[in-house]
Amino acid sequence: MNRLARWARAEWGLLFVTARESLMKRRWRAIPMTLGAVVLTTVIQVVQNQSWGYRFVENTGGVRAEDPLWLSLLRTPLSLFVPALDLPVWGALAQVLFVFGVAEICLGRWRTLVIAYSATLAGTLYARLGIWLGFDNAFGLPSSDASVVDTGPSAAVVGLAVFLGWRYGAYVTACAVTAAMAVEVLLKGNLAGKEHMAAIAAVGVLCLISAVRHRHRPMARIESRSGFPQARS
Repeated sequence: MNRLARWARAEWGLLFVTARESLMKRRWRAIPMTLGAVVLTTVIQVVQNQSWGYRFVENTGGVRAEDPLWLSLLRTPLSLFVPALDLPVWGALAQVLFVFGVAEICLGRWRTLVIAYSATLAGTLYARLGIWLGFDNAFGLPSSDASVVDTGPSAAVVGLAVFLGWRYGAYVTACAVTAAMAVEVLLKGNLAGKEHMAAIAAVGVLCLISAVRHRHRPMARIESRSGFPQARS
């Protein structure tokens, strides 16, 4: 049990301490963007389940690979907060509240948004590439996926989880998320699973860019009050 506790502290200790201290000091004021995202997702869920609102949500946040690229790019930001109709909305809300909340505290509001939208955009662009490659290609998709409505926060959540794991030394968690998405692709080979892998690839590029910037930036190694080393900037 002690070994498990030590491993958990090494894996998640810095993330836990950072999030806890901020929440204890500022309460819900520490995650205003996350709370706004939860409210927006809830409102969109209510609207799209109304007879008068479904078409409106589709026209503003529904992304399909068969749509013109410029239209998909315009809809992609809002599509992140449009829950998938075939999945329970509470799952999307829980993902946004937990992962976005931790990311907002640990990474900052704007960096969280950049990573989330980069991961979502990577999935959106991959769908077009996958359909162009065709189902016979290992990285391709069937042409029928062009008409699939592609929305929801899952790609952003996966991307943020991987970046947080890398940034705060939770490497096992980051690898576990990546492995789980790879298994999903192997078992199902569906659009969502492959988009998740595209999101992870995009976040991997962001991690590399951040590492290169970090290497060329003079660092002052400071120990935090909690005893944990500071995260890489």
